[in-house]
Amino acid sequence: MAEEGYKVSLNVYDLSQGLARQLSMTFLGKAIEGIWHTGIVVYGNEYFFGGGIQHCPAGTTPYGTPLRAIDLGVTHVPQDVFEIYLQEINPRYTAETYSLLKHNCNNFSNEVAQFLVGTTIPEYILELPNEIINSPMGALILPMIQRLETTLKAGAVPQVPQFNPSSMAQPTPSPNGNLNKSLNSSSFNEAENNSKSEEQPTKADVQVLPAVKLAVVKENPAANDPLGDARSRVQEEISTEFAAIMASGTLRASEAAALATKRVMKRYGHMNVATSQS
Repeated sequence: MAEEGYKVSLNVYDLSQGLARQLSMTFLGKAIEGIWHTGIVVYGNEYFFGGGIQHCPAGTTPYGTPLRAIDLGVTHVPQDVFEIYLQEINPRYTAETYSLLKHNCNNFSNEVAQFLVGTTIPEYILELPNEIINSPMGALILPMIQRLETTLKAGAVPQVPQFNPSSMAQPTPSPNGNLNKSLNSSSFNEAENNSKSEEQPTKADVQVLPAVKLAVVKENPAANDPLGDARSRVQEEISTEFAAIMASGTLRASEAAALATKRVMKRYGHMNVATSQS
């Protein structure tokens, strides 16, 4: 079908690696399932907010294996239009604007999910900061939250204490792999002169994405694939419609993308109705 589009999912990680579930009643007086980090998976990449807006090929983020993947739906927004949208919101998602309690990775995932598929991420993820602060011991753990926030602002992955003696003797690997990309490079420059082994990639290995446009990976439909051809036509029409709306100068990129997608899909919806009736 022409409306096949791109699958969108939410990868959910537990930064505590299970410790929140084990120890939250003791330290907070309230059961907490996990300390959530999320990323949006679409176009073969995973997009997330740490030391700025970042993306990696799906399955290669420094956060390891997700605890769960939640299907959010299908988007018809072309990748190049999505990346223009990311450039538009980029100033609001920098290392300086990051706040673990009010403006974090999950807030980014929620905003992007609404743009792509018109839905929000699960409420239990968004409400986690309020749950912790409103817990009986919430005020006492604010210093720890502030330290964690400093780590995440730098684009690093917090290291959870390991209670296995054999693992404690092993060196801690650098959290960021060399495939990690960021729209904001300033938080990674300090690591350029640090000497690391090949097994411990440094933050200097992070590649900075172009300031104007992210790398675009075009889908190549298989030969004689009518579904792929139809999808390509839809994406081209959305891109053309988007460009025309932006040329008018009356809407922001996010609004133009949503309107362009709506117009094209409405057009194809009418065509499908006529076809089914005939």
